[in-house]
Amino acid sequence: MKKYLLLFIIAVFAMSCSKKVEVKGKITGGSPLERIEFIEASGVATLPLINIGISKDGTFSGSFEAPKSGMYVMSYGGKQNLIYLKGGQKLEITGNGMSFPSEFVVTGDAKNNNDFFNATQKYLSTYAQTVNMNELMTKDEKTFLKGIDKVQADVSKNIEENVKKFSPDNGLVEWKKNDLASTLLTILNQYEMSHKQMGNPSFKVTKAFTDYENKLQENKEVMVKENPFYRQYLLTKMSPDFQKYAQANGAGKPDITTSELFAEYLKKNQKDLSQTAKDYLLAFVMAQSDIHPGSPEKTIEKIKKIIDTDIKDAGIKEDLKKIQFAINGFKIGEQAPEASLIKADGKSYSLSSNKGKPYVMMFYASWNPYIGEASIPVLKEVVNFYKSKMNFVFVNVDDTKDQFVKTSNSLMKGITGTNVYGEGGLNSDIAKKYGVYGFKLPCFVVVDKDGKIASKPFFNLGDPELVTVLDKQTGLSAPKVDPNVQLQPGLNMDPAAAPQQAPQQQANPQPAQTK
Repeated sequence: MKKYLLLFIIAVFAMSCSKKVEVKGKITGGSPLERIEFIEASGVATLPLINIGISKDGTFSGSFEAPKSGMYVMSYGGKQNLIYLKGGQKLEITGNGMSFPSEFVVTGDAKNNNDFFNATQKYLSTYAQTVNMNELMTKDEKTFLKGIDKVQADVSKNIEENVKKFSPDNGLVEWKKNDLASTLLTILNQYEMSHKQMGNPSFKVTKAFTDYENKLQENKEVMVKENPFYRQYLLTKMSPDFQKYAQANGAGKPDITTSELFAEYLKKNQKDLSQTAKDYLLAFVMAQSDIHPGSPEKTIEKIKKIIDTDIKDAGIKEDLKKIQFAINGFKIGEQAPEASLIKADGKSYSLSSNKGKPYVMMFYASWNPYIGEASIPVLKEVVNFYKSKMNFVFVNVDDTKDQFVKTSNSLMKGITGTNVYGEGGLNSDIAKKYGVYGFKLPCFVVVDKDGKIASKPFFNLGDPELVTVLDKQTGLSAPKVDPNVQLQPGLNMDPAAAPQQAPQQQANPQPAQTK
């Protein structure tokens, strides 16, 4: 009896500790060319946790490891919405292709939490139309604070009413309250800044104002971990001071990065800020300003050093390394890793079989229409020009082997090269080893004759830098082309949107994070 009791306890413990979320559902009128992705909303490296395909009848299913209980971004067809998930849950999501994910219905384990969340969000949308915030912004401070206090009371009342109605988890209720506090803090900051900009740069708020701000931030350590909107508020608050610091310490240093300046600024000018807050804010700035496809090798190495030395939280450190690798790829000269690949006939394929001759790896999938429309015509020209001096390996990351066979036979017909498949698609061995995500397709990587990485990931075959690499590896000299001709319209290298779009260097550490 004791033996069976012990087994039962172990089973229950294992279930309660599971981080896996199982999701399935149906999108009426959904397109097989669209994909559903889930991204941790509170993370700093907003890479998709899963990329799920939709069948012809609109059904979908998949499972992924949820880093923690909390808010996740669900994206589809270029649109996003939030959903609250916990590890170990099984849920079903239904919606209409015209309105999904703006509108959807959840059943299963996550129903109560998301019914609560959607009810509070719906109330906010209606309530916002009753508050003339622009007019309130023009009022004197006392009147303004009274109005904001009423907003907080009204929304808080609605939250409590929905708690009684849906019985959501305490963690979600706390998140909702902290989210409200972050929104109000942003409004308070806008009020202060707008009055300074209205011809009164010396304008200062009273103690009552700062007391209200501090009261809203009683849970600031939790807020900075869970709410990107609160991080953006903190960055906006310190932006004027950082601008002055950057101008004073970055002048005459054209190679200094925003991340370097901000790391120094946090050490010298924000000593009262907790290390947790510093880690999250610095991570935000790095992801926004210096981790992007155009980063030169020198900048990439600087960012690696900052991640290793200035970021103390192990989880944030790991996430930043993941996103930097996803965007910038391997270091030039590293050995290209082997990965599990198969051909259409089921036989295994080894990348090392190309040793002695440089090769280009192209990652692609059938559900990206741009590949067939724009990449393939250019690819044919590139292959025909360089094929005498280098090999081409076309790596398909579709969901199934059958789809790979159909796609390769169709798209790659008549193009010299080796067609292979990564079993599992975007969850395959090769996709993980090479940091391939849906937002990176198509992707091109050059490997030299010794089997070492010879280029960063490229997403445009007409990129002059890629042409230079190909010429160097082959000894040929390609005719010059207009790189803009091959650019994918609306190509988004943002993993949160995918991410967090990474702009060019900027002195203002304000991530363009959407709520």
